[in-house]
Amino acid sequence: MSSMDVYFCDDDPEVLEAYTMSFEIEGLKVRAFSSAHQLIAVLEPGARCVVLSDMRMPGMDGFELLRQACRIDQEIPVLFLTGHGDVPMAVQALRQGAWDFIEKPADPVVLVETLARAMDNRRVVLENRYLRSVLTDPNSVSGRILGNSPPTQYLRQTLMRLANTSVDVLLLGETGTGKEVAARILHDFGIGRQAPFVAINCGALAESVIESELFGHEAGSFTGADKLRIGKIEQANGGTLFLDEVESMSLAAQVRLLRVLQERTLVRLGSNKEIPLKLRIVTAAKDDLIALGRTGRFRQDLAYRLDIARVELPPLRERGDDVLVIFEHFLSLAAQREGHAPPPISPSLRAALLEHDWPGNIREVRNRAERLLLGMDERQPAPQAQPSDADTLKEQLDRAERAAIEEALRVHRNHLGRVADTLGVSRKTLYLKMRKLGRKFVSDSD
Repeated sequence: MSSMDVYFCDDDPEVLEAYTMSFEIEGLKVRAFSSAHQLIAVLEPGARCVVLSDMRMPGMDGFELLRQACRIDQEIPVLFLTGHGDVPMAVQALRQGAWDFIEKPADPVVLVETLARAMDNRRVVLENRYLRSVLTDPNSVSGRILGNSPPTQYLRQTLMRLANTSVDVLLLGETGTGKEVAARILHDFGIGRQAPFVAINCGALAESVIESELFGHEAGSFTGADKLRIGKIEQANGGTLFLDEVESMSLAAQVRLLRVLQERTLVRLGSNKEIPLKLRIVTAAKDDLIALGRTGRFRQDLAYRLDIARVELPPLRERGDDVLVIFEHFLSLAAQREGHAPPPISPSLRAALLEHDWPGNIREVRNRAERLLLGMDERQPAPQAQPSDADTLKEQLDRAERAAIEEALRVHRNHLGRVADTLGVSRKTLYLKMRKLGRKFVSDSD
């Protein structure tokens, strides 16, 4: 809910202050307005918000607010607070596109639950809207690195800033974070985009052949070298050479690579002729090369030469709601491949996707989407980590508390009132515990 705002409008300052405080206690992010004119002035298409407003206000009433909000973005949920005598008016507003209405005096708990449902609806709308725009332009940077979280936006901006330079780039990130996708972006949106992009996985090559693969060889340069071989570096001349898992490269090959980087020339095995090079070298590693250099597992001089423009790819667990967009993308691709519509994503699955740590990152999301398409049990719980001697008492208690809340949510199908009763706590206490443990709010209708 932290990524979604409540735009709250009421001309009564006491009502405005009281409800705003109540919402903030429940963890909602509120922007308060004393007039509809003020609210409409800041409302934008695609805003991550829902609107809650009084019906009877001077200057611009609820009907006009609804009309103008729909002109700005027809899918923004607009909810109304109404007195008993205004219920017919509120019903009329529903017919004109309002999302819901709540009678005054409103129970804060009921109001928060209604807002939660509206927020979830808005979130789905925006995610689907974004996904549709991406799928219509799959060759854009946004179409290759999906999502709109701050780390994702920063990554895209960094890659585009580096793309139009000739500087060598080091990509650091966990397995499955999309390092080759990032390397492709540097090439496809860079100054050498018309030249070759050559990728090689250093970890997949035996030490005995990696030098020949990279640098090429002359015929007769060693036993079995029957003919001239053009190496990967020479093939990439004019474009981009991508060396994945560069930390697994042999020390002998590292020495030759360092010379290529410094001199921008290449000598094939068995030859004395220098071949001039003009290319960008993009390397990728799971671990910090400079740290590896200090332990003797990588040449320090090469590590410093590669680590000029470092780009760190964030793991999926740090990218917030991006996982939902990525999951829907892979689910849609899998459904297209099989020739039928993708299955719906239930609220419980959405919550599970957001809560999972995704150690396998994007590859793991793709596999999860494939399993859903195959009809496998979406509610199957992920294996829970067992407490270790290093776990503090607080960590073990938090884990047990989370497990109890998750089980109650599953049994009562996310009905927060029944969950609170089962656990013997108030709804407010349940909300606070869910926030502390990082559990997303869900609606009672789920």
